Amino acid sequence: MKVKPLHDRVLVRPFEEEEEKSKGGIIIPDTAKEKPQKGEVMAVGDGRILDSGEKIPMCVKVGDKVIFGKYAGTEVNIDGDKYLVMREDDIYAIIEE
Repeated sequence: MKVKPLHDRVLVRPFEEEEEKSKGGIIIPDTAKEKPQKGEVMAVGDGRILDSGEKIPMCVKVGDKVIFGKYAGTEVNIDGDKYLVMREDDIYAIIEE
């Protein structure tokens, strides 16, 4: 399925966190883990439209690895995979490697 976010929204695939163990060897269940705050941009909208009608282009592009807010976006399932749809304002930084 192909998804195209509208306006200043971005589709992000959060990075999967590896299984965590405490120092004592206890495996931490998924329900007790914090949500990942990093991911990869999978699709972007056309940009934000101001009241004047001017369109501001997006700063992020497909393939960018980003850091976003802890509670940012709305979780959606597409073809069995989890994604987040969020506003570009919810993205704090682009990770450069």
